[in-house]
Amino acid sequence: MKDKIRIGCGAGFSGDRIEPALILTEKGNLDYLVLECLAERTIALAQKRKLQNPEFGYDVLLEKRLKDLLPLLLHHKTRLVTNMGAANPVAGAKRIIELGKSQNLSIKVAAVIGDDVLEFISGEEHSLENNQPLQSEGKLVSANAYLGVEAILPALATDADIIITGRVADPSLFLAPMIYEFGWELDQFDLLGKGTVLGHLLECAGQLTGGYFADPISKPVPDLDRLGHPFVDVFPNGSGIISKVEGTGGIISERIAKEQLLYEVLDPYQYITPDVIADFSSVQFEKIASNQLQVTGGGGMEKPEKYKVSVGYEAGFKGEGEISYAGSHAVERARLAGEIIEKRIKSLVPNLRVDFIGLNSLHPAELSKNSSPYEVRLRVAGICETMELAQLIGEEVEALYTNGPAGGGGARKMVTQVVGVVSTLLNRDQVKPDFHLLST
Repeated sequence: MKDKIRIGCGAGFSGDRIEPALILTEKGNLDYLVLECLAERTIALAQKRKLQNPEFGYDVLLEKRLKDLLPLLLHHKTRLVTNMGAANPVAGAKRIIELGKSQNLSIKVAAVIGDDVLEFISGEEHSLENNQPLQSEGKLVSANAYLGVEAILPALATDADIIITGRVADPSLFLAPMIYEFGWELDQFDLLGKGTVLGHLLECAGQLTGGYFADPISKPVPDLDRLGHPFVDVFPNGSGIISKVEGTGGIISERIAKEQLLYEVLDPYQYITPDVIADFSSVQFEKIASNQLQVTGGGGMEKPEKYKVSVGYEAGFKGEGEISYAGSHAVERARLAGEIIEKRIKSLVPNLRVDFIGLNSLHPAELSKNSSPYEVRLRVAGICETMELAQLIGEEVEALYTNGPAGGGGARKMVTQVVGVVSTLLNRDQVKPDFHLLST
């Protein structure tokens, strides 16, 4: 058993930068690199791409992200664990193999499957969000169970250089290497809880080095233009030391870590994952050197009896239109434009939303009743059952150019098909994880 392992996080979401992962792999002396690139909406959209072409459905940036990363991973003997397989891990693994061949690299990839459980969903299950039957939401297009370490460990037991998964709980991507390297048992829930703490801290990558924390006035973070991503040295007792590559931007601090620990956490005493119900309440941070933070504490209880499942459904079409007004009476002209649109199509699009960007688009009411901005952008949007009706929203906004009020410019219009997402639960015995092993 190793006395420690080092795990870095090179991506915290699908659209993350590519550069930090390259720096981590080249200079971070990692044992493992994790690329966490999947979210509920991301996988639902990936399922739609797979329906259009069975060879697609993996992360759209997979090739771009791994092209330069593959030779570095092999040279530094760093194993990659990533959920970039999205809705089609096997196709993603095949594409990685093709990339390896094109660079004359000898590479082995394990594709973890089993999270796609649409065939087991009847539609009569109730959603966790509104307790209504899933079938009442609309046509179901995807259902993916949040797998845990039990799905990843068999793939790690091979000598695969890359483990690519579909929907796996984010902390499990980090926890699985800890269990594998340290020989933890799956019922050692205290250790699994501690490992989950570390995985949760790292899973959003640049957030832990100050990206989402930064405010130039109250919470300054240095060199955000070259923000480094974090890594953690994990020890057999479940404690860890978080750091980043020397010379990269950002900062490792107790304040940032505390914010990230509570990110997306409803109950710090019971953070539910497929592997353990983790307790974050006893976690402690201690700065031990510049950009080095020791993490101790945390724990866990027995894992939940069921898997959470993310379910995607067809939710219609979103129509949008925008136009800007500037100069004297900009706000008044924008309001008039919004009123015109509402009078013309509100009866056709009952859920029509009219926002004044800069005044009330992020908050339900204006923050300042007395301000009179010099410029404002009107945005009109609505969800429609048909594409034709959704197109009408943008067309009406564009028509404001010559039909008034005065001075509108920079109009744009767009229609997108909407995939809604809800959650439900599924018995564990209905989910059968497996993996495929491919090599050049």
